[in-house]
Amino acid sequence: MLFQSWAFLIFFAIVFPFHLLVKGARLRIPCLLIANYAFYGFWNPLYPLLLLYATTVDYLAVAWMSRGGPKKLCVGLSVVNGLTLLAFFKYAAFIADNVNLLLAKFGMAWSAPRPDFVLPVGISFYVFQSLTYTIDCYRGQVERETSFWRYAAFVSLFPQICAGPIQRARELLPQLRETPRIGGRDVADGASLFIVGLFKKVALADYFSLYVDEVYSMPGEYQAGTLMLATFAFAWQLYFDFSGYTDMARGVARMMGLRYGLNFNNPYLATGLGEFWQRWHISLSNWFRDYLYIPLGGNRKGNLRTYINMFLTMVISGLWHGASWNYVIWGALHGAGRVCTRELERTNFYRSRLPKIVKQLFTFVFVCFCWIFFRAETFADARLIVSRIFASGFGEPKFPLLMAGLALSVWAYQFVHESRFSLWLQFAPVKVALTAAMLIYIAVFARTGNQAFIYFQF
Repeated sequence: MLFQSWAFLIFFAIVFPFHLLVKGARLRIPCLLIANYAFYGFWNPLYPLLLLYATTVDYLAVAWMSRGGPKKLCVGLSVVNGLTLLAFFKYAAFIADNVNLLLAKFGMAWSAPRPDFVLPVGISFYVFQSLTYTIDCYRGQVERETSFWRYAAFVSLFPQICAGPIQRARELLPQLRETPRIGGRDVADGASLFIVGLFKKVALADYFSLYVDEVYSMPGEYQAGTLMLATFAFAWQLYFDFSGYTDMARGVARMMGLRYGLNFNNPYLATGLGEFWQRWHISLSNWFRDYLYIPLGGNRKGNLRTYINMFLTMVISGLWHGASWNYVIWGALHGAGRVCTRELERTNFYRSRLPKIVKQLFTFVFVCFCWIFFRAETFADARLIVSRIFASGFGEPKFPLLMAGLALSVWAYQFVHESRFSLWLQFAPVKVALTAAMLIYIAVFARTGNQAFIYFQF
């Protein structure tokens, strides 16, 4: 059930009034849980069974821990179970392919069977969200949730179950324990966020995808100029697609009285790679920081260990995105970039003397270069694109002017948003005018049809 579909609008038109009418957590939580599972089961009626299994294991692990069970064993069972689910559904075919490749190199006739599972939508997100509860309970940072139904509602909340943002147990569970006071401001702000996200998705991301898909499906047909512009276009497509989803998720949650944290903060205005990861997919970046980078030792054990931890975290982050060596390379490039620029970004020259626009352009170009491996269908395609960008003639780039205008308009808006003129954007007439313009554009120019969000595949 896509946010931009009529099915979701009908679903929300039923759920939202009922959510407003039901008072008290005793009735509200079961009703919310039913809505969550109905939403998730719309994709596949078997998905809720897997979700219920993952939820039950983590809840029982913490319950056992709270009753005096061995804490390391309890949290270990939870982590191993979550990672096993990911390995089984997400990486089994990737592992089998690489094992068979290795066996073939040694001349062995036997090959491992290649499973062909359909990746359950959102499994990477709700597994990580559930693990925040078990790990934080182990660390003593959150109290055990005594209500299984409330915990199940936390794991399965329909606004973010398919693609995040990943919510921490210590931030969201307390909100579910109280009856939300939903006012007109919540509904208005939530609806405004939803419209912004809808505009990003159907008017921008889906439009940019026409150009990107054409070029990346046959990269050998194009020269450097077109390949470069298609890569820049994909950078914006991915941003519009994913930030559009999270805006819609946050908007729906806000209308229901729930507050989700900011997940994107104008990442293409970052002045360094470290800052980029503080602005891009913030909930996932923070998850890897708190549950992987810091447990590995963070920056507490000297520079060499810090660089190793940085690199490993980015490589694992790349693998989390998908079972492909392209994603591993993408993560490794970002890891190497962070290692190489960490000290530079802390120098007085970089901070104070180098023009801000130069730092922003360098960061944007590097990030776009890495996106080549993220978007290319195969490693061979990625290698071809890189080689053509650096070796082939520039040629005449095939690039729609409207796409360039849209990207520049959004970039200009973001520059204003972070300038001293940002207060102008908060005036009611300006907000109303922008909202009206987005709705008109959606109605007149947006593509028809419902394209799935890119991050659903992760």
